[in-house]
Amino acid sequence: MQDLSNYRKSYDKSELLESAIPEDPINLFNGWFHEIKDQGGTEEVNAMTVATIGLDGFPKSRVVLLKKFTEEGFIFYTNYNSEKGKAIEANPKICLSFFWHSMERQVIIKGIAQRTSEIISDNYFNSRPEGSKLGAIVSNQSEVVPSRTYLEENLKQLKVDFESIVIPRPKHWGGFLVVPEEVEFWQGRPNRLHDRIRYTSQEDFSWKIERLSP
Repeated sequence: MQDLSNYRKSYDKSELLESAIPEDPINLFNGWFHEIKDQGGTEEVNAMTVATIGLDGFPKSRVVLLKKFTEEGFIFYTNYNSEKGKAIEANPKICLSFFWHSMERQVIIKGIAQRTSEIISDNYFNSRPEGSKLGAIVSNQSEVVPSRTYLEENLKQLKVDFESIVIPRPKHWGGFLVVPEEVEFWQGRPNRLHDRIRYTSQEDFSWKIERLSP
């Protein structure tokens, strides 16, 4: 057993004040995202945690990669038949979170997930490397497999089968667009008095901005 009670650090790299934020959370997210990307220190700035409520009633979170964000929301891709995909289809209320330790920042997004159009999914799938395309076909994501060798042998066979053929997107693989209803920005501050600003979507499509106690 290890006691971690003395693991502490002071957060003092930045601040988040109402006087310096936009009215739209997507604009603030865009600014933070590119600031993190440009200053370095985070290898995959688009890595995020996706939390869902599973068919067994338990919450489950996993790290995936954000592939696009617009004024509409945030897009990632997955196997619709996976544990994650089935959970989202049953309960589209999900949570995305980003932790950018290099700038002592978090973003937490609560929203409703919906499938992207087939055109969007096709376009992204066609942009992927060949190995990633074949991997999406080989993997019955979240299903039990007998061994690593089983997967590798299936991949070898697919490489032969599609040697001179365009690799099509599997119909069970595609994107989810998460339309945000609430976006919280967290900036670490000294003495644990962190800045927390929450944007909440309103019926008139504006955003209510509130400061939360740390």
